[in-house]
Amino acid sequence: MMEPRHLAEFNIARIKYPLDDPRMREFVDNVDRVNKMADKLPGFVWRLQGESGHAMDMRVYDDPAILPNLTVWENVEALERFVFKTVHGRFFDRRETWFEQPDPTLVLWWVPEGHRPTLEEGVARLDHLKARGPSDFAFGWESLPAAQTGQTARATRASEQAA
Repeated sequence: MMEPRHLAEFNIARIKYPLDDPRMREFVDNVDRVNKMADKLPGFVWRLQGESGHAMDMRVYDDPAILPNLTVWENVEALERFVFKTVHGRFFDRRETWFEQPDPTLVLWWVPEGHRPTLEEGVARLDHLKARGPSDFAFGWESLPAAQTGQTARATRASEQAA
């Protein structure tokens, strides 16, 4: 029998401007709103946060311009619903307004239920994906199968944007 597991998600974003720059205001002013909404969603398990209530003040790759985000979800569908079908999707669609786009910026992996990954673990998984490509250890959206019940939120959104 398989051990119960959850989906860990780590992503980074390199800001184009300092967080106190007026061009970042819309993004910065909505971080808490989006995080609080995520915290209440079915399927949300956990997110890394500092005393600020978010992870934007945590440093990765020794670069203050890179913002990390690390979350755990019960399953793929819950994460996809948050990313593509909530207010988060409006910010996701406009991410190029605030962020440069290094590739890849996101990594996913399965964790035992109850495990809370560290920032270092997220960085190691992303580095592994960049160096070796997708595997069971580290993968991206493209490695996930469609939901058993039909199209995932990710696939539905892609077809809506193509229309």
